[in-house]
Amino acid sequence: MDALALPAVPAPDVEARRAAVARHGSLAVPAGGLGRLAELGCWLAAAQGACPPRPPARARVVAVAADHGIAEAGVSAYPPGTTARQVAVAREQALPVSVLAPVAAASVRVVDVALDTEPGEGRYRVRRGSGRIDRVDALTALETTTALTIGRTLVDEEVDAGADLLIPAALGIGATTPASTLVAAVTGTEPVAVVGRGSGIDDTAWMRKAAAIRDALRRTRPHRDDPLALLRAAGGADLAALTGFLVQAALRRTPVLFDGLVVGAAALLAERLAPGAREWWLVTQRSPEPAMALVLDRLRLRPVLDLQLRLDDGTGALAVLPLLQMAARLLAETATMADSGIVPVGGGRG
Repeated sequence: MDALALPAVPAPDVEARRAAVARHGSLAVPAGGLGRLAELGCWLAAAQGACPPRPPARARVVAVAADHGIAEAGVSAYPPGTTARQVAVAREQALPVSVLAPVAAASVRVVDVALDTEPGEGRYRVRRGSGRIDRVDALTALETTTALTIGRTLVDEEVDAGADLLIPAALGIGATTPASTLVAAVTGTEPVAVVGRGSGIDDTAWMRKAAAIRDALRRTRPHRDDPLALLRAAGGADLAALTGFLVQAALRRTPVLFDGLVVGAAALLAERLAPGAREWWLVTQRSPEPAMALVLDRLRLRPVLDLQLRLDDGTGALAVLPLLQMAARLLAETATMADSGIVPVGGGRG
């Protein structure tokens, strides 16, 4: 698969959405009574091309793991090298995303794309860590396209294996620094306006993070209209893989739930590479990271919840997955006015 030669993104099924809206209008509930649950059901119907939609039964979290050289600058509350331990805890079913996955009837896959460990794991490994973006490029041009292709391949594998909904996620110490840099570069925002607390950093670390983003942004100036060059200069293997993942999910007509700044930054670049991909994504919760507000505004996406989560491991998306399953069942199983005899005065809605 050539990451640079992308086909046009198909649109979700407009007729299925219209049918879902019409069906909601016939249900024996007050007009607008189901609120955003109705919106979720209509979104899922369009993504599946069917009304009523099926509750997602084979949701899959795919978390890409990578280390970032910028962690050496003290931009995280955790020391460099902690990512490998995060991966181990996830595989021990003790990370938040792993704990919630069975509750939401989902499963979790963790993929090492750039952990700073030796040896690496398998064919998805792009490199050992990513470059320190305030000084050097995160990746080479070849590594960037390789990571994009890996992300697309992961989607193909999951969809071909039967996944009916995907949740991209990230594990990586220091990852919100390149993510914030990419958001600032795409949106033309000053560094201090995108710097958040990430892993829970104090004021001193916040200032180090702001300086790192400032210096990385200077390096991106020639590339602000080139998504691949931005990923190379100031992203990382995880961000590039997530970009490819989000593009391919749309190309494969597969609904995506996501939250978190790292995936959000990748989403900005994915929409630039494949316009229309955003129609296949649902943002599940509003991150307190300031850069994520810019992502939502640029992509014109409205989060379902505001849980104030700063995690990037997919926890917020899993918290919303049961709501999506409920929305599908409400659309399919709620009695209509005609069936129930519950009709407003005058036969209209009010």
